[in-house]
Amino acid sequence: MSDLDTLLAIMSRLRDPNSGCEWDLAQTYDTITPHTIEEAYEVLDAIQRKDFEGLKEELGDLLFQIVFYSQLSLEKNRFEFSDVVNSICEKMIRRHPKIFEEENQGQESTKELNNLSWEEIKIVERQRKAAVKGKGSTSVLDGITWALPALSIAAKLQQRASTMGFDWSEIGPVMEKIREELGELQEEVQLESSRKKIEEEFGDLLFACTNLGRHLGLNPEESLRKANKKFDRRFRRVEALLGDAAQLTVSPDKLGVMQRYWEQVKLEE
Repeated sequence: MSDLDTLLAIMSRLRDPNSGCEWDLAQTYDTITPHTIEEAYEVLDAIQRKDFEGLKEELGDLLFQIVFYSQLSLEKNRFEFSDVVNSICEKMIRRHPKIFEEENQGQESTKELNNLSWEEIKIVERQRKAAVKGKGSTSVLDGITWALPALSIAAKLQQRASTMGFDWSEIGPVMEKIREELGELQEEVQLESSRKKIEEEFGDLLFACTNLGRHLGLNPEESLRKANKKFDRRFRRVEALLGDAAQLTVSPDKLGVMQRYWEQVKLEE
């Protein structure tokens, strides 16, 4: 029995109605989802920390999530783990027609993909899926996963729209758009507009900033994550410089004290 067969057997036993684990038996697609997202982020965290021993464990945890979904689907006679594997194998072969020429040989459906880019191939696939489902028209925005972090969705929307020519070719207008959105937000704040209106303008500003990141070749989600970690590192250092918490409590200028330490920490770096 292979290691993968062992894992599948373990999952099957955990879900055995008579002798399985009470917690595992209680799970559904919906209840597992938060754990899947958490495991994916733990994989990312291990990579960023270059903890490759930890990465091995985190990848195993993430794989277990896939096996769990497959077991649930098998119980409902929908699909099983081998179908998941076959699906991704077929997709990778189909999306790399030049590399897998022999495997794609004779398949009329892949001939038109030979000279297309990865994104163009995905567009063709979305069109085919829409045709199968009987949808009369498709959009380049179809297929975006709305459960992704908002910054990632914004970048995907912008990238998809750019394939239709809806994009600036230079950085200047992108920067100007940020200044425009910031001005509109400032105006609504000064007017003490409704929370809904201010939130809308704030969202527009974030969207414009995301677009700048895309034009600079930066991943906005990753950039913000690094900024978060930088803030965490610097503020912890500020706390260390403050020492006794009472020093801050009795200070008539709490913010001023912390800001001076903040600037000191920045200089130290």
